[in-house]
Amino acid sequence: MKKLKLFALTAVALIGASGVANAETAMLASDDFVGISFWLVSMVMLASTAFFFLEAGNVAAGWRTSIIVSGLVTGIAFVHYVYMRDVWVITGESPTVYRYIDWLITVPLLMIEFYLVLAAVGKANSGIFWRLLIGTVVMLVGGYLGEAGYINATLGFVIGMAGWFYILYEVFSGEAGKAAAKSGNKALVTAFGAMRMIVTVGWAIYPLGYVFGYLTGGVDADSLNVIYNIADLLNKTAFGLIIWAAAIQSGGRKAK
Repeated sequence: MKKLKLFALTAVALIGASGVANAETAMLASDDFVGISFWLVSMVMLASTAFFFLEAGNVAAGWRTSIIVSGLVTGIAFVHYVYMRDVWVITGESPTVYRYIDWLITVPLLMIEFYLVLAAVGKANSGIFWRLLIGTVVMLVGGYLGEAGYINATLGFVIGMAGWFYILYEVFSGEAGKAAAKSGNKALVTAFGAMRMIVTVGWAIYPLGYVFGYLTGGVDADSLNVIYNIADLLNKTAFGLIIWAAAIQSGGRKAK
């Protein structure tokens, strides 16, 4: 585990150094609030990645994979946000495809976390994994095709919402929700409920942004970028912290 921690710290340090090098060629103006939001998110994601990787060795073995996946989510987001910040500073734009590249990798990992926390207490099966994954892919593909203009924006919204509602059904009333309720593990039940709230309330920001940004108007691209950035920060980092807290509560903290 010491080797894992050393590797994690080295990787984070190298990635951070890369971000600093990029900052030298793409200066961020002090009044560029969109660019500052990209930078703020990237720094919090970096710190979160280091935290999750270092804490993976301090939880019970059954929860370890969940913590590592949380670190992967924030690590991927960190690299992606550094890149998007540079693109924004240089061009003044944030192409839709760049944001969806991040979401197409990190959001399925977040959904898999529902399966992993159930697996940590022996209450998961492969059906839960695949249903959550399929719902996530439908949600993201529909949203991207609509936002990017490959299909009618309203149709893309409907497809994306169908995928989201399918996910909500699975974690509230479907097999995943029932497995959590019957697990008998207080830490899991608490964490599962908080994770569901993030997917319900936190994720509601994205369809609202879609509606006001692409269907009805009323929100400009700059504001939409800031809103999405803050939502990503809260949803990804908070999601991992909830799982970490449940892991500590369920299995205790390992002695050094």
